Amino acid sequence: MNNRVAVVDYGMGNLRSVAQAVVHAASAVDHAEVIVTSDPQVVRGAHRVVLPGQGAMPDCMRELRDSGLLGAVLEAAASKPLFGVCVGMQMLLDHSAEGDTPGLGLIAGKVVKFDLAGRLQPDGTRFKVPQMGWNQVWPTQPRHPLWRGIEDGSWFYFVHSFHARVSHPAHCAAQTDYGGLFACAVSRDNIFATQFHPEKSADQGLALYRNFLHWQP
Repeated sequence: MNNRVAVVDYGMGNLRSVAQAVVHAASAVDHAEVIVTSDPQVVRGAHRVVLPGQGAMPDCMRELRDSGLLGAVLEAAASKPLFGVCVGMQMLLDHSAEGDTPGLGLIAGKVVKFDLAGRLQPDGTRFKVPQMGWNQVWPTQPRHPLWRGIEDGSWFYFVHSFHARVSHPAHCAAQTDYGGLFACAVSRDNIFATQFHPEKSADQGLALYRNFLHWQP
C-alpha cells in the first residue's frame, strides 16, 4: 500500500517536530513516506495530509491563503485522511474569536477563549491562560479508531489560549478538563484533529500518528 504523507508547510506550523514525529511513526509502517511541502500539487498527490499550525489564528488563515495551499487543503479534507494539529485544528471550524477570524467551515462550531479569570484550580492556584503543559485526554464514545491502543485519561501536551466548541456532539472525539470540559479532539468522516501536540506527547502521541497512518476512513 502506498502511503505518502504530506505535512503542509504554509509558514505557520511547528514543522520540524511534527515532521520528525510522523517520520518516527512511519518507520513502523510499510511503504510510508513523509514529505514536508509547500507545493499544492504534492499535497494533491499525497495519500494523507497533516495540517499543523501555531501562532495566531488570523495569521494562520492569511498565510494558508497567501501560500496558494488553501485549495489543496480543502480538496484533501474532502477526499483523504487529514490530521489537524493545534491551530491546524482550530482552522477547521467555522469561526474563531481570535481576531474575529472565519475558519475553513469543515467542522461546525467556533473557537473561543478560555474564560478563567479569578478562578482557582483544585490545588488553590489560579488557572493560567494559556493552558501550557500536560493534561489528561478522555476519548468520547463511540471511540474513534485513532485512539486504538491509547488508554482513556492518557496525558498529552497542550499550549493554547483558545479552544473549540463544536456544534454537534458527534464531532467531539475527546475532551479535556481545564476549568470545565472542552473538545480537545474533533473528527468528522475522514478528518481528525487535536488541540494538543501529539509530537510533544511522547509514546501516546506517536501512537496517535501511527494510528493515523493505518486509518482507512
